[in-house]
Amino acid sequence: MKKKRKFKIRLMITLGIILLIICGLWFFVEYYTVKNVEVKGNLHYTDAEITDMVTDGLLGHNTVFLSLKYKNKEVKNIPFVDIMDVSVLDHESVKVNVYEKALAGYVKCLDTYLYFDKDGYVVEISTVKTEGIPLVTCINFEYAVIGEPLPVENPEIFGTILDLTKLMDKYDTYADRIYFTADSGVVLYYGDVKVNLGNDFKYIEEKFMLLPEFMGALDGKKGTLHMENYSETNTDFTFKPDAK
Repeated sequence: MKKKRKFKIRLMITLGIILLIICGLWFFVEYYTVKNVEVKGNLHYTDAEITDMVTDGLLGHNTVFLSLKYKNKEVKNIPFVDIMDVSVLDHESVKVNVYEKALAGYVKCLDTYLYFDKDGYVVEISTVKTEGIPLVTCINFEYAVIGEPLPVENPEIFGTILDLTKLMDKYDTYADRIYFTADSGVVLYYGDVKVNLGNDFKYIEEKFMLLPEFMGALDGKKGTLHMENYSETNTDFTFKPDAK
C-alpha cells in the first residue's frame, strides 16, 4: 500500500515536472518569438528577404537565440551586402542595419547584370536588376570575374562613373543609362530624354543642380538637352527634339 502511494506521488511529481518543462518551453518559444523586424539601409534586397536571411535556420525566429548568434558578430558573405548588423531590441523585436556595397553601375550581358564598384571590381553577377544603379554602355571587355576588375582599356572611367552616381544621388535625379562617347563625353538617358554633359567636368555639379528643373519641364518629350557648353559665361542650354 505504501509502495503504491509512493509510486503515485512520484508519478505526480514526475508529471508535474514534465508539465512545468512543457509550459516553460511553450513560454520560451512563444514569448521570445520574433514578431517585428526593422530593416534599414537595404536597396537590392526587400525587407522580407533580409528578414529571411537573418532568421534562417533552427530557432531562427527566437530572439534569445538570435541575441547569442549575432552578439558582437556581423553578417558577411551576402551578395551586394558589405555587412549587416543585427541587434535584438526586446523579446519580440529585432533591428537590422544593412550596409550594401558601394555600386557605381552595371553592364548588361544578355540577360545577366554585372555590377561593379568605384574601382571597376565586379561585385556581383546577377539576373536581378537593382533600381537606382545606372546601366553603363560602351564599356568593352572580354570576360568578367567576381572580385576582379573589369578588363577595360581605360580604368579611370570607373572613377567618373562613381562621381556621376554620387551627383545623381545628391540631386535626386537618377539616370537610366550612362553612355560614354568616343571623345570621353558623357550622355545620360532619362527615358526618352538624353542629356549631353560633354567631356568637360569642371562645371559638372552646376549642371546636376539644374537638371531636376529641366527634367520636370521636359516630361513627356523626346530629344536631347545640350549642356556640354555650360560655363561661367555661357549658361544657356538648348533642347533639340528628336526628328519625327
